[in-house]
Formats: sequence, C-alpha cells, structure tokens
Amino acid sequence: MKVRITKPQKYLQNTIKMKKISLLLIAAAMFSGCSTAKKVSEEKKDDNLIALKFIQVNDVYEIAPLGGGLYGGMARVAHVSDSIKKENPNTMLLMAGDFLNPSLLGTLKMDGERINGKHMIDVMNAMNFDLATFGNHEFDVGKEALQKRLNESMFPWTSANVKLVNNKGNVNFSKVREGELEPIPETYQKRFTDSDGTSVNIGFFSVTIDSNPVDFVYYEDFSSESTKAYTTLKDTTDVVFGFTHLSLEQDEQVAALLPKVPLIMGGHEHTAMLVPTQNGVIAKADANAKTVYIHTITYNTKTKEINIDSFLMPIDNTTPSKPEVKVVVDKWTAILEEKIKEVIDDPYEIIYTGTPPLDGTDSANRSIQTNLGDVITAGMAYAFDGKVDAALVNGGSIRIDDLLPKKTASLDIFRTLPFGGSIVKVKMSGALLKEVLDYGVASRGTGAYLQRYNITENETYGWNVGESEIELEEVYTIAFSDFLLKGYDIPFLKEDNIGVLEIYEPKPNEMAHDIRKAVIDYLKSQNN
Repeated sequence: MKVRITKPQKYLQNTIKMKKISLLLIAAAMFSGCSTAKKVSEEKKDDNLIALKFIQVNDVYEIAPLGGGLYGGMARVAHVSDSIKKENPNTMLLMAGDFLNPSLLGTLKMDGERINGKHMIDVMNAMNFDLATFGNHEFDVGKEALQKRLNESMFPWTSANVKLVNNKGNVNFSKVREGELEPIPETYQKRFTDSDGTSVNIGFFSVTIDSNPVDFVYYEDFSSESTKAYTTLKDTTDVVFGFTHLSLEQDEQVAALLPKVPLIMGGHEHTAMLVPTQNGVIAKADANAKTVYIHTITYNTKTKEINIDSFLMPIDNTTPSKPEVKVVVDKWTAILEEKIKEVIDDPYEIIYTGTPPLDGTDSANRSIQTNLGDVITAGMAYAFDGKVDAALVNGGSIRIDDLLPKKTASLDIFRTLPFGGSIVKVKMSGALLKEVLDYGVASRGTGAYLQRYNITENETYGWNVGESEIELEEVYTIAFSDFLLKGYDIPFLKEDNIGVLEIYEPKPNEMAHDIRKAVIDYLKSQNN
C-alpha cells in the first residue's frame, strides 16, 4: 500500500493562524483533492479512483458558539457537513470522543434529573453523525446516565478496549432497542461506491485512554487491542483507519505498531495538530469545534495507492448555521440561560481580558498552581472581604478542561465551576491545615490537589500562610469550597474533625453563597 500525504507534515498547535472563513473556504474543503474524482464522474467510467471525505471533531463540550459567538457551534459544523455531503455523498461525520461531559448544561437538572449529556445526543442526532467513540469523560456521567445516552443515540459507536463491568465479567457496552441489547462493536466497517461504480471497503478501530477510572468501566490495553482490531479488519477491508481518544504519545505508539494505518483521527489534547507517522498522520482538531479536520481520502483500487489531503477548517462567526440544528441548540441554550439568570443578570458580560488565557485544563489544575486557581481562590477570599487568612479549592472542582477565552464572560465561570456550591469560612488548627496541605500535594495528579490563595510552600518543605510558616497550635481562618468540607476528596476533612473549631455558612443573599458569583464579582472588581 502506498500512501501520499499532500499537506505539510508538522504540528499545528495553538500558533495556527486561522483566517476568517467564508463559503469559499467551504467550497475549497469540498473540492480539495477531488479533481480526479470529478473527472471520473464526468466521464462516467471506472478508472479505479474513489474519493471519500471524513469530517473530524473531538472534545466538544459546548453545543453553542463560544467567545461571544466568535467561534465554535455545532449548528455551524452541521452546515459544513451537509455542504460537503451534498457534493460528495461518500462523506462521514465523526466524533473522536469526549462530548457527554464536562459541560455546564450537563450539570443542570431537567424533570428532576441531571441532563448529563442528553443535550449533546439531541444535537448530534440532528446533525446525522456517522460514527462516535468513547472519550475518557463519557464515563463521568455515571453508569445509568451513560446507558440512557447510548439508548438515545441514533448514530453508531465503536470501541475495542472499553468494557462494561457487570456480573458476567467485562462485556461490550450496548444500546437497548425495544428491549433487545445491541452491543457496541469492537470495529466498524463501511463500503462506499461512487457514481461510476468504484467501490472501497474501509474499517475503523477505536481505543480510549484509561483515565477517569470508574468502577463500572474496564479498560483493556490500548496497544494490544489496537493490534487485535487491526488484524480483524485488514483481511476484509481495503484500508484501515484509526479512530482514537488517546494522548498523542499513545497515538504515536499505535502508529508505530501499525505502520500500514495511513490516518489516525484522535482527540484528548484539545489543540489542533497534524503529526507525521511512518506511513501517514495523526490528526486532532481544536476542542469545542473551534476547528474541524476535513480529510479527503483518494484511493486507487488497482494500485492500492492512497492520497490523504487534510484541511483544518476554522468554525467561526462567518460560518453559516444549519437552521434545523440551530433550533435544537437554541432550545438547550434557553434552558441554560434561564438557570444561570437565577444567579447573575448577564451571562455574556465580559469580565476578564488577559494574556495568557486562564488555564482550566485538568492536567494543570490537578498538578500545579494555575492562574485560574489563583483567580478562583482570590475570589473566595474576596467573598469575605479578605477577612480570611487563606483560601483553598480542590482542583477537581474545575471542570472545563480547557483554556478559557481571552475575553472571559460570566458564562465561562459557570462553565468552569458548573456544580457551584457555597464558600464556607472555617476556623481550624494549624496542625489540621498542614495535614490538609500535605495531603493535597501527595494527591498531585488527582482532583484532591489543592489550588491555594495566600499559601505557599517554603524552602524546608513546610507551608507559609502569608509570610509566616504555619504554627501547629495557631488558629487560622480559611475559606473552603463547601465540597471540600464533606470529606470526599480529603477523607479526614469533615465538620467533626477535632481540628475544625468553627464553621460559618453564608446566607442565600451573601456573595459567598455561590462560588461562581464570588469569582465573577471579584474579576469585575479588578476592572474598576
């Protein structure tokens, strides 16, 4: 098999300079790599060439445009997809994992239960997705909600290494249709035929990173399952493609194991990239549909040669929206706005503009002190007029797993802290405070890692509050997120701990009653 990549094989990182797009760019995407296919169509004779299109999105947590409408938006993606499918019916719209969670909408309740990704399935059904796979965040919604989302989805899923743990052992996840189980297949195949009769049979294998562990999911080894799935597909298909949700390093391992795979479409990193492999590329689009990858695959059934042309398309306010999908998006957006306005008046007010942007990624906030952690904990102290010695919040409370827009709106703070909750003021012993801080550092990499205000590590591996080292017998007044005081992330940090001397819980009319309002008001105060 010969593979020819027609786009430069290099990383496309945050520094990608994306020009404003128009219908001309959509046309360019439709026709890119298709001149030969067009000639075939005109002559109506089989010259063994067939052109396919893969439209790739990944890590999409928000269905509506972000940044004040400047970028993203699933109705816009739907317009691009429909435009390309109209020109070339041999087109697939693909979701490479992470879409049910995290999202602000998903945390809200409707009809007595959390939405938990129902809005995303509703939109994806309207968009006519052709294939999806699991990301690590799909399992955050819980076993029951995930099953409902699978049942509601009208598009196919595939996964080779994600298994449901039940009393029969580790089995494939399934959809339930009219009381019958439809197992999610470990591989996916599809045959395409063009207007002159040229046909190609393609296969996809999919594997997911084993992060966000939960008790109802078992992750089989991604490398061995990729190999097994590829072996299953290679003798019954003409070309096999990777469709993954792994770290880039893991994708590169898969590419090294399977050098005949010409294209791995993946997710997880949130930034667009096109990375060369031995025989092809690894492609990932930007999170939240700020961009989509449009891959044109031209296959010669006689010579077995594959040409891959990958075009990274910006999705912004010059991209039209598909009306039917926009109706669905607007329905869910109205529900969101109604809930948010119970706390603040204007969800779209810009409250912060900064460079670099506030870092809300999971990997950072669960491992190091971030600029977003600085802002949140300073906001917690601000809620008590600074009349606290310090403030602490667990990194796991930060759920956006993305960089905030450079122009941050109030809505973005809700997206960052979707579960809300109050800020409590706690008088506690220095001994307990040190124990809590030590536990947070020991939990680096998990949600129990602590973001801090006015607390620093000193050179002797102890802790300072302000300029002074913590004194074990001293009493300190600390602002906590109420979640932390429930013992979920730090088991011994509970109201009945002997080191907890006094707790003040804010009243509903106080700023500290909702951590999101406190952070918003703090950021607004910095602009005055």
